[in-house]
Amino acid sequence: MAKLDPAQYVRDVRTEVAKVTWPTRKETLITTGLVLAMSALAAVFFLIVDQLIALAMRGVFGLG
Repeated sequence: MAKLDPAQYVRDVRTEVAKVTWPTRKETLITTGLVLAMSALAAVFFLIVDQLIALAMRGVFGLG
């Protein structure tokens, strides 16, 4: 079994973090905007589908 060395672990973590390519502020804002837009689009889509299903159920069962 490997011996645990906290100092080596910290060195390895720092090395790996240095390899990370962080997004720019512009990239982050664009990506955030796209996520919000797609979430809103999905919400509207499911609202419309839900309303259509409810309309169909009211027509089939004569409720409402």
